Amino acid sequence: MPRANDTVAALLEELADLLAVTGGADSFKIRAYDKAARAVAAYHEDISTLDAAGIGQIPNVGKSMTAKVVEYLETGAIGALEELRTRIPPGALQLMEIPGLGPKKAVTLTKELDVATVEELAAAIEAGKLDGLPGFGAKTADNILHGIELLRRNEGRVLIDTATAVAEEIVSALSQVPGCVSISIAGSLRRFRDSIGDVDILAAAEDSAPLMEAFKALPAASEVIGSGPTKTSIRTRRGLQVDLRVVPPAAWGAALQYFTGSKAHNIRVREIAVHAKLKLSEYGLFDAETGDLLVSQTEEEVYERLGLPWIPPTLREDRGEIEAALRRELPALITEADLRGDLHTHTDLTDGVSPLDKMVAAAIDRGLEYYAVTDHAPNLVMQRMTTEKMLAQRAELRSLDAGSMTLLHGTELNIDPLGQVDWDGDFLAGFDITVASVHSHFTLSSPEQTQRLIRACENAYVNIIGHPRARMIGKRPPIDADWDAVFEAAAATGTALEVNSFPDRMDLSDDLILRAKRRGVKFAIDTDAHSTRHMRNIRFGIGTAQRGWLTVDDVINAWPLSRLRAFVAAKRS
Repeated sequence: MPRANDTVAALLEELADLLAVTGGADSFKIRAYDKAARAVAAYHEDISTLDAAGIGQIPNVGKSMTAKVVEYLETGAIGALEELRTRIPPGALQLMEIPGLGPKKAVTLTKELDVATVEELAAAIEAGKLDGLPGFGAKTADNILHGIELLRRNEGRVLIDTATAVAEEIVSALSQVPGCVSISIAGSLRRFRDSIGDVDILAAAEDSAPLMEAFKALPAASEVIGSGPTKTSIRTRRGLQVDLRVVPPAAWGAALQYFTGSKAHNIRVREIAVHAKLKLSEYGLFDAETGDLLVSQTEEEVYERLGLPWIPPTLREDRGEIEAALRRELPALITEADLRGDLHTHTDLTDGVSPLDKMVAAAIDRGLEYYAVTDHAPNLVMQRMTTEKMLAQRAELRSLDAGSMTLLHGTELNIDPLGQVDWDGDFLAGFDITVASVHSHFTLSSPEQTQRLIRACENAYVNIIGHPRARMIGKRPPIDADWDAVFEAAAATGTALEVNSFPDRMDLSDDLILRAKRRGVKFAIDTDAHSTRHMRNIRFGIGTAQRGWLTVDDVINAWPLSRLRAFVAAKRS
């Protein structure tokens, strides 16, 4: 079940979109809905447990917004949103799902092209019906088609945090069922893919019936797709398919290896088995001639019997891990325990929800050795940052007692279309660390985006490029750039690239991390936390980093503070 916070946040975001379409509010009011949506989603308490007074304590949620939240909690709907929906052409709501297509353009396309579905819009563009429509040039048409491609690719998929929450709730519940010997998340979620098509859960029991019955009776199950003694599939209320497979305890290791995947990795492993005159299945590793079971109880013994060390799930994509394992050269992957600091976080001074002292306390609870606050710089106008506010925050930060943890004052700068950032070098020299990110002009050409990022790397006071592709999974496509040229610039200038842990960013992606690592780039794995609740997202960034084969030496916030400071100083010298 999704948290009420997430449901209400989605409704407030839709309200903001529809207000923009209908002209029912000025830009300030629309931004207020956006800020309230982010605040509700990030709030640490479940809003369904709060009264109106408690909801009103959420940052950026005023009286009017509180009333709408209470209305939803009491009735299951927001009247103002329902009324706005009736004023929007039905097709426009579907078109608004296309990444990169704003609400106003969606309404225009619905009316001018007489289209009501994504498929009809794609056909109209291919037929040239967009030609000559004011405000829709050839580049816009290409961007819309690219957005449609992304939408189709992500159809039926959910973000990793959504899938994880569902999976962990189910695993926790089923682990209490009598007879359950072992239970684990498997499939692409265990491999930390950045979006998930369906959730795979594997359990071991001598009798599968109690687990299957408990699974079908879970509150999360809105539909039973199919059920049998070895596999049952349900669909949750959000449409996510969850598959439960139950195997005998003796087959646990072989089954976990098999159902974790990936398909390409498993094919390679089975090829090794065949060459050794063995047969590998979800039930064990067998002698191909006699049929005798050799090993099956643990993943480690299955891999060992095939002449391989255990291969971490995050590497199982057939991207060289088999060859590295055969050479005994698998990397010592970075873990969450290896991180010493977090170098990209926000407070309620800009678009965060939690105040400075609460964020610092949460960082202390994580056991960090150092922690950077990096609120937005002034060129992101909607955040209303000023030089005076930033200096006041610095003074407040310096006065806080963080115990043995070192507090760093930083900022998240905005990379403009020409690659410039908010402040000059003299002012930037006062920060301990800076992150620079793309927050606008997402549709510049590839050469323009490439040069923009390279110039940011060349700035002596830019230490980290935040969420480099600026993508929002399922909502906004990544910017287009010559990434190899960007990686060369980052390596040459001593600029780290971020692995952003926010579930809808997961940026850089694992494939680009691999490419950047080969060119000598260093990385920062950050939460980009806007509330204390977001601190837990670090595990998703770690999973992505592992998929990119990163080690402690590759990650600047896994280094001792003295080495990190030397990294910053070397670029400024």
